[in-house]
Amino acid sequence: MTTHVPLADLSDDELARYLQDQQKAYEELRAAGLRLDLTRGKPAADQLDLSDALLRLPTSTRDRSGTDVRNYGGLEGIGELREIFAELLGTSPSQVIVGGNSSLSMMHTTIVDFLLHGGVESPRPWSQEERVKFICPVPGYDRHFSLVGSFGIEMVTVQMHPDGPDVAAVEALVKDDPAVKGIWIVPTYSNPTGAIVSHEIAARLAAMPTAAPDFTIFWDNAYAFHPLTEEEAKSADILSLAAASGHPNRPIVFASTSKVTYAGAGVAVLAASEANIAWYLKHLSMGSIGPDKVNQLRHAEFFGSAQGVRDHMAKHRDILAPKFAAVDEALSAQLAGRGIAEWSHPTGGYFVNLDVVDGTASRVISLAREAGIALTPAGAAFPHGNDPRDRNIRLAPSFPTLDEVRTAMAGVATCVALAAAEKVSAERGVQVGTAQNA
Repeated sequence: MTTHVPLADLSDDELARYLQDQQKAYEELRAAGLRLDLTRGKPAADQLDLSDALLRLPTSTRDRSGTDVRNYGGLEGIGELREIFAELLGTSPSQVIVGGNSSLSMMHTTIVDFLLHGGVESPRPWSQEERVKFICPVPGYDRHFSLVGSFGIEMVTVQMHPDGPDVAAVEALVKDDPAVKGIWIVPTYSNPTGAIVSHEIAARLAAMPTAAPDFTIFWDNAYAFHPLTEEEAKSADILSLAAASGHPNRPIVFASTSKVTYAGAGVAVLAASEANIAWYLKHLSMGSIGPDKVNQLRHAEFFGSAQGVRDHMAKHRDILAPKFAAVDEALSAQLAGRGIAEWSHPTGGYFVNLDVVDGTASRVISLAREAGIALTPAGAAFPHGNDPRDRNIRLAPSFPTLDEVRTAMAGVATCVALAAAEKVSAERGVQVGTAQNA
């Protein structure tokens, strides 16, 4: 790999030449007429093809218990699928609910139930509290933030580290403030950094004293089954840790097959203490007489077992891993050693986290858009889309083809380099021809 000189170490003349080179490279990029989309972590068509056997299932209309899945009932989901996900999530079937296609819908329902009714340990509904706050590790998942933001819930940020959120900061926030009611955690291959919450940090989150008796950990294990290497990370067992610490009702776990089978026709999962399960089903029963058990049986037959899920995800890995390698290769080729960008090297999940020079992320996004490369908006991984340093960009390489990923990421690297060169040149007062504004 070529070793580059940091921009900060270039002389003014060298910096001027570098800026001119990047301007030329960018004009060539614009002239290529690209139309590439890396905005969201969607499965590619060849990943969806892996699950086409679902279209010929189920082969029966009755589940293992003999229940006709075409009829009403079974609000908690069919037993065989609950067993599969209980094993994958490290809990018991009695602590698992299998629902429709969207875990985000389950999260939304859970928040609404807390607001309207309060939880198992709530002194009153959250809507009757003077203030409600959520801790949001950043960079994080934008849909979590927009969900609670839509209800006017105040979001307080803490830094997300490679082994989990800044747990000391979390402990300080929850200790004396009863308004802090929850925290979002993506524990395994997190969105967007790929962080994996360690057992030690999970244990501290489970055991920490909180001023709010109903403080809740929203443990969204969306990417738990999505390794990019042959070694699969094992998620911390937050349910057992919380129970052992005397807070069995603190965590609620979510997962889904949205990126496992069909994104729009999968199944979603909620796992929690048996008290929380009863609470959730009680309120759910007011709005549903049962989930799509035909689709649940279809998935149970398709997977067969928890190992069947793992085997299926190895096929996804074979498609995704080369794309993530292409991201790293493209960024390294142009940016390594320049001191103008850092990016994650995830071992699972769907995203690469890219940090550029402070104050240039919005410029990078704009340059890329003008060149035909659509990226997630700058700041998307922060509440209200506000990255105070304007440096964070989430890259989603799953949907384009491998060749498109290579092309797009070489283009993104050019945009990062140009934006950095513009900023450093402006700070030094180095003046050369400027690139066309995007």
